[in-house]
Amino acid sequence: MVIFVTLLHQLKSLADETRLRIFNLLLKHELNVNDIVAALDLGQPRVSRHLKILSDAGLVISRRDGSWVFYRAAEGPGIRGEYRALIEGDETMARELEKLKEKLHEKGREKTVFYDAMAPEWDSLKRGIIGNAHITGEIIRRMGRCGTAADLGCGTGELLPLMKGKASRVIGVDRSPRMLDEARRRMGRNGKSIELRIGELEHLPMRDGEADLAVVNMVLHHLTAPPEGIREAARVLKKGKRLIIVDLEKHGREEFRQSYGHRWLGFTGEEMSRWLKDAGFAVAETRMFDTGRGLNVALFAATKK
Repeated sequence: MVIFVTLLHQLKSLADETRLRIFNLLLKHELNVNDIVAALDLGQPRVSRHLKILSDAGLVISRRDGSWVFYRAAEGPGIRGEYRALIEGDETMARELEKLKEKLHEKGREKTVFYDAMAPEWDSLKRGIIGNAHITGEIIRRMGRCGTAADLGCGTGELLPLMKGKASRVIGVDRSPRMLDEARRRMGRNGKSIELRIGELEHLPMRDGEADLAVVNMVLHHLTAPPEGIREAARVLKKGKRLIIVDLEKHGREEFRQSYGHRWLGFTGEEMSRWLKDAGFAVAETRMFDTGRGLNVALFAATKK
């Protein structure tokens, strides 16, 4: 009887066209209210009201990140199976997903402009965040000798020459042309066997299994969907090879969104471990480092199964 009442509640919630449109987006993406407003051209109060109804029905779950709240479709075979089947194939729903994708890409382009402008100051800005945590040394210490190592989101290339000391070939990927210009300037004539490629972490310009080791250093908090970045890192790694992720532990510094372009205010160890496992990694090590600035930096080392 309880199952029947729950099902009836959910179906009644999805009987409203606007809620069905919102739920369609949340089946594929984790979004905040502003993302949904932009994709569906709806008012914020209206979207918030519909999200509450979907949440009360158990169709949508939320998590708070500072002053922002992100929503996604709840887990479960019924929600992500039968309900998804009801929506798939609908042309209007498909168009709205494409519109959302374009809006998210537009935000990505805006961020690229932001990173381009910040490129000359990026190293000093990063030091202002990580403070006393000597993360580059910690990453290099966890690198074994390997063929191809990749720095995914390499920024101005601080790690690249150090990685070259342990790898025959190094690939640096970043979405910002100006960041890559700074990386070339840093390397000067010492860039032999270091290749720079422009691209996004969610869509890496690399072949399947091209790398023997991958590093994602202080990048995931910029992404719209961090799990997608981790899955892409898994794609370009050979089986049995290592991924090293460094990022901020969950914090409440809202100003980082405006000052540094952060979408996420760090991550919990539970979140990161879950995303790694879902992407096919076995977590080998988790380590915290105190920055001396009231923040912690977390390092995760994992092996692709």
